Amino acid sequence: MFGATGAHGDDLGGHGAGVGAIQNGRMPHAQASITTRQPVGLQLRDWRQRRRLSQLDLAGAAEVSPRHLSCVETGRALPSRAMLLRLAERLEVPLRERNGLLTAAGYAPMYAQRGLDDPALLAARAAVDLVLAGHEPYPALAVDRRWNLVAHNRVVPLLLAGLPPELLAPPLNVLRLSLHPAGLGPRIVNMSDWRGHLFARLARDIELSGDAELVALREELLALPAPAAQRGPVELAAPAVVVPLQLRMEGGFVLSFISTITVFGTPLDVTVSELAIESFFPADAATAAAMREFRLP
Repeated sequence: MFGATGAHGDDLGGHGAGVGAIQNGRMPHAQASITTRQPVGLQLRDWRQRRRLSQLDLAGAAEVSPRHLSCVETGRALPSRAMLLRLAERLEVPLRERNGLLTAAGYAPMYAQRGLDDPALLAARAAVDLVLAGHEPYPALAVDRRWNLVAHNRVVPLLLAGLPPELLAPPLNVLRLSLHPAGLGPRIVNMSDWRGHLFARLARDIELSGDAELVALREELLALPAPAAQRGPVELAAPAVVVPLQLRMEGGFVLSFISTITVFGTPLDVTVSELAIESFFPADAATAAAMREFRLP
């Protein structure tokens, strides 16, 4: 909804029913696009440079010889499966991209990507539902790594009431919804601060994942009309310690929230590894009192 991640819902790879889907507490997951892969050595070099490590640094961390690592990066040697996984671990490569590294080296992918309603993910799905429901009467939502809405509690639709149906249609991207001039943008009192905060988080996500779709999303969002105070270049420095979300509701009352992010600690499934739950807490007593008065469906 605002910038992160109910009942059982549709498979993450399925197609929802727009506004009806958000009212039911779960949105469909956007499928990853198939991209052309570089040779495994070039991919490893790119990840190493992205993490700002020298060959010597990475070789020491992964307990391999710098010479062998150099040969792997230049394509003169093929890493073993175990070595490749060790390098990916040291480089903090996301699970989706670890599968890509394995495939590029001629090995089978290691990490499954299931829908959240797959029986194998029952515990993960239950954990998400428990966190979302347990956070009521305050808003909480789950997103995938591209900021597409996956699930939410019953409070979220109440805060989105009156928004255009086309912005609530699947896949609902919470960054787009937050920054769009027909979305939440006009309702966010501190839009300049919040916009800078969201772009800083997006820049961090791009740095961590190298996801081309996130880069495209950033370009799309940068093209949206911005508040007068932020029509220049967006500051992509590290986010402030706490940036509140201040939402002006019908009648002029302002709700003020701070948020926390929850992720799974030891995921072995791509879908689970990319889930983030954002929980919003009242930043003042007036907001806490107002949220307790909400009538949940």
